[in-house]
Amino acid sequence: MDAEGPLALCDLCLAQVCCSLDALCSVRADGSMSLVWAPLFPQEMADQLLQKMTTKGILNDTTVGIFRNCKELRLRRASIQSSPVSAEAFRLALCPHRLLELDASWVSGGLTVADIISGLASNHECRLSLQRLSLSGLRLDWESLEEDGGVHVGFSSLQGLRMLNVANTDLSDAVLEDICTLPHLETLDISCSSISKLTALFKCKNTLRFLIAHKLQQLDMSPARLLFVFNQLHALRHLDFSDDHFAVDDSDGRVGDETVWQLLEGTPEVLPSLVSLDISGRKRISEAAIKAFVESRSGLVFLGLLATGVSSCDVLSSKKNLKVTGEADENQVCEALRRYRDRECFIREALVHLYNLTTNADKPQPEMLKLVVSAMQSHPTSLHVHLVATACVFNLTTQDLAEAMSVSLLSSTVAQLLYAMKTFPNHHQVQKNCLLALCSDYILQDVPFDKYLAATLVINWLSSHEDPTLQRMAVAVISILVAKLSTEETAQLSKDVFIMKQLLAIVQQKAMVGVVDSTLKFALSALWNLTDEMPAAARNFIECQGLELYEEVLESYYSEPSIQQKVLGLLNNIAEVEELQADLMEEDLLEHILSLLQDSQVEVGVRYFAGGILAHLSSRAEAWTLEGELRTTILEQLHDSIMTWTQLEREMVSYRSFRPFCPLLQPCQPSGVQLWAVWAIHLVCSQHTSHYSRMLQQEGLTELLKALTAHPDTHSDIKELSDRILCMVEEHQSHSGAFKSQTEPRNS
Repeated sequence: MDAEGPLALCDLCLAQVCCSLDALCSVRADGSMSLVWAPLFPQEMADQLLQKMTTKGILNDTTVGIFRNCKELRLRRASIQSSPVSAEAFRLALCPHRLLELDASWVSGGLTVADIISGLASNHECRLSLQRLSLSGLRLDWESLEEDGGVHVGFSSLQGLRMLNVANTDLSDAVLEDICTLPHLETLDISCSSISKLTALFKCKNTLRFLIAHKLQQLDMSPARLLFVFNQLHALRHLDFSDDHFAVDDSDGRVGDETVWQLLEGTPEVLPSLVSLDISGRKRISEAAIKAFVESRSGLVFLGLLATGVSSCDVLSSKKNLKVTGEADENQVCEALRRYRDRECFIREALVHLYNLTTNADKPQPEMLKLVVSAMQSHPTSLHVHLVATACVFNLTTQDLAEAMSVSLLSSTVAQLLYAMKTFPNHHQVQKNCLLALCSDYILQDVPFDKYLAATLVINWLSSHEDPTLQRMAVAVISILVAKLSTEETAQLSKDVFIMKQLLAIVQQKAMVGVVDSTLKFALSALWNLTDEMPAAARNFIECQGLELYEEVLESYYSEPSIQQKVLGLLNNIAEVEELQADLMEEDLLEHILSLLQDSQVEVGVRYFAGGILAHLSSRAEAWTLEGELRTTILEQLHDSIMTWTQLEREMVSYRSFRPFCPLLQPCQPSGVQLWAVWAIHLVCSQHTSHYSRMLQQEGLTELLKALTAHPDTHSDIKELSDRILCMVEEHQSHSGAFKSQTEPRNS
């Protein structure tokens, strides 16, 4: 079982509700949804349903309408983060609820801070109940706010607010003045805003405990004045005055840097309650200043020093209870990835150091991998983040490291790799990193992910790259993925002539120099699986001159049974398609295949596939276009040769279904044709009894075999093998009671 365990029943139920909204809802006149019937939801579950709709990306003006039902769906902690919700939909669906928390960060759809404030303030209960409000990434549009009954509507209307996030907004000094009048304000995030003065903070100096002021590039205050403001915040316990070291040059951040230096050099009487300080990205900080600051504050629990150059200061390692973000070791880097998830500048910095620290990783680090995946998810459009993160993923999953991690973690990791490949199709290094990480037998075989998408992405990448090492990996990945696709997915993929041409080009490239390597074998396996019971793919193969190429390969690789098996396996797939059999009616080709069947020095695996081609082609006397004598010889040699074959222990072939065998098992068929079919069925049934016994039953072949054994003209050799197969099926039924589902085998 997955180390993280199965999903909670509540999660599964909510996910099912999300998938079934169309069936569960009616549509109002304005196009919004309303649940046809709804029980009284447990309050927390209503919050969870909204959260689930948000994370699944299905929350919008239409679906958010179900929350207009305030009696059955009572929201308290609402998240609509990054959802396309308009002002009107927000007002109708969320504002009537007595909310405690609202996260409307980065909402699209035109919703502004002014819309949210006026909407929330219209609910008198909400004015007092709302404690936490996140509005990061929104436009204020403050001028549009109107007075409500003669009373000014602003942040100060929400008297219960304790936490406010207005980072990444066009926050002005005037609006900050309004915010700071809130009587219970404890946490304020004004990062990346347009603030130029912080003097408004005097108004909340007795309540403000957490101030996050990252990257205030328009701040216009002297270091002395800034420090004076900070020093007045008597309740302040956490101060984040970090900066984006990528965005500023040495002169831009000088005032902030000087302020930080003075703070570090100051006495403990400055901000006496401070237990957490983040100055990551600040320049001109000395180790001596850090040492003095840390030693003078025994209650310090966090210090942010990423990209400052001083995180290796000796005093930091002596403080066991002090958490530090920096680059000195794995703990500092991972702390940075945890704390700075939404800050691209610091995530980039931390990932670079993580990559260097994990280059020779020799033990599994699942928690570290989670942090890398989270970073990729938090910055979906950042090339810089994905470039380094994909390299980190490779470091953390290479060799046998992946096998010690949970399947769910690896599944989400691969999903992010595929997203990176899709998002940055023209960036060579990102594509290479993803391919290196994907080229893991364990991940490809045992981890669930969208294998169809992966196959198409890798094939597209392959078309524009000829590096031999990467080509080998790409073809190996494609070969394994194609074998894992469902019948429907294989059919969809096999329609693409481009894919066929790419793989055939690799076969031709290798065949021209006569090389036998894994790239050639993987390409042949992929083509074999692509054409398995796929007439359209088989036709594409022929139209792409694949038949001529395979005839050459068959002759030039006469002494390479592993190559011959794959070539003959694909020709078997063509021979199964009645309308394509005429393309194989070449005397030289069939005589060569017949010689392989007859040669006792040739491996049984090669003779088996040779026999399959000949059995299918000779089974239809009316379609035979060559000399009748050749068909007679083939039928005679089929029976005689098969009777000399020894049972194979190793797995050599697999079948999607036994449908192609039905015509061969008819009582009217020559014994050589029938014998090859029953020998083939016996072979796979003896190796995968459960899977193929079920297939025989479902497709009606047990009845065909019974009819064959009962027919007076059936050869005794065929009756004997058929009886063995039927015994296997009956024995399996009696032991298992019911057929269990197994992974479908594939050709390799």
